[in-house]
Amino acid sequence: MVHCHDDVKKRISALYNMLVEHDGYGEMHIDFKILKKGQKEIIVHCGKQYRYVVDSSVRGLKN
Repeated sequence: MVHCHDDVKKRISALYNMLVEHDGYGEMHIDFKILKKGQKEIIVHCGKQYRYVVDSSVRGLKN
């Protein structure tokens, strides 16, 4: 399933806000893996793993 870049940005923003509001320690990191067919897998680690496959063309990015 191919996701939209906005889906990934919304998840990262929500996790960031959650970590900032949390009273304790938090950690988040993001991995990018190159796939075939001009796609990338983006894995957001923050307690859980959130996996997305997106098209890697720059045209898909707004900001």
